[in-house]
Amino acid sequence: MLDPGIDTNLPPIPAKRYFTIGEVSALCGVKPHVLRYWEQEFEQLKPVKRRGNRRYYQRHDVLMIRQIRSLLYEQGFTIGGARQRLEGESAHDDVTRSTQIIKQVRTELEDVLQILRR
Repeated sequence: MLDPGIDTNLPPIPAKRYFTIGEVSALCGVKPHVLRYWEQEFEQLKPVKRRGNRRYYQRHDVLMIRQIRSLLYEQGFTIGGARQRLEGESAHDDVTRSTQIIKQVRTELEDVLQILRR
């Protein structure tokens, strides 16, 4: 299974509830227009839309985008293939997301511990 939360090329995901499209773009290494396109292609990706149709992504959305990015850019899947792969993994989603979040939190806590030891 992919581990998009621990990609060494991407920055850690901050402990925030909502992220703007610009923040998600920087966190995932994907341009905003690509994110908007992926929303149309992947039903799992549904950011909250508020006033003025502004998108606000949650942590699970950022993890999903990193997973989609990995499938498309690193593993060479087509959009259709990535969509099938994500749909096939729906039974394992809860466990996988929990594991990813735990790994991400652990990494962030280790970083904080290193800072505190200085």
